[in-house]
Amino acid sequence: MSRRLRVLLAEDHYLVREGTKRLLESHGGLGVVGVAADYDSVLAETRRLRPDAVLMDIKMPPGYSTEGIDAAHVIKRELPRTGIVMLSQHDDEVYVWRLLSRGVAGFGYLHKVRVGDVDQLVRAVEEVAAGGSVLDPHIVQRLVDHRSRKPGSPLAALTPAELDVLRRMAEGKSNAAIASALFVSVATIERRINVLFQKLGLSEEPDLNRRVSAVLIYLRESPPGL
Repeated sequence: MSRRLRVLLAEDHYLVREGTKRLLESHGGLGVVGVAADYDSVLAETRRLRPDAVLMDIKMPPGYSTEGIDAAHVIKRELPRTGIVMLSQHDDEVYVWRLLSRGVAGFGYLHKVRVGDVDQLVRAVEEVAAGGSVLDPHIVQRLVDHRSRKPGSPLAALTPAELDVLRRMAEGKSNAAIASALFVSVATIERRINVLFQKLGLSEEPDLNRRVSAVLIYLRESPPGL
């Protein structure tokens, strides 16, 4: 990033909030411009400070349910260029679908254990601030383990070869790693990915967002063992 990113941190536990703040401020590319501890304050501070990104918990006062997700949708509606990184102790797919129900651009979902890995946390903030998307690999794996098919799945349009590529994308593999596993060229994998993007109706999004969107469709629609 060419400039120091301005981040708002929303966390109701004081020690976690202060510890995370110090970790973020130890990195030269980020600056914590404000903090919040509940639903109302995160909205008020975001409107006042207009940060590049908001890093926040899912469960906050007053109800400790999905205040973070609800606030994220309000923020995105009012300030669409503000990135959101959601930190959660929960791997439940319901939270992921609820967060990303209105699109994936500018959203990140990380497990709270990632707070200790400041480099990964900073990369996630930078990615969503730039309009990209981030999903924690651990959470993706949990979603893979609990996926189920729905009637009229868009995956029905994909060939077995394209489904195989998509399955490996969901496992977090790069194009080069997929090519190596399938004994084909990287160019072949890139062609298959472009075709499956088109079949899933993702041809108009940036590449990273299309990749995340395709993985989400796979996790939501495919049956266990596919």
